[in-house]
Amino acid sequence: MALKIVRDICTACGDCEPVCPTQSITPFKGVYKIDAETCSECEGDGEPGTPQCLEACMEDDCIVPV
Repeated sequence: MALKIVRDICTACGDCEPVCPTQSITPFKGVYKIDAETCSECEGDGEPGTPQCLEACMEDDCIVPV
């Protein structure tokens, strides 16, 4: 499974990009996007079941499952 960023909610703060261990988060058309092919939801990285981007994002429901 992977995560995605909801464009209408993303404020382009950039807090999620540096915490992604798979470097799946990149700038895209003024906001950010997550590459579903490489996103592992941080499985095996950090605390189990806690994607790092979700911890960093300050906007509710901005990062959701694909």
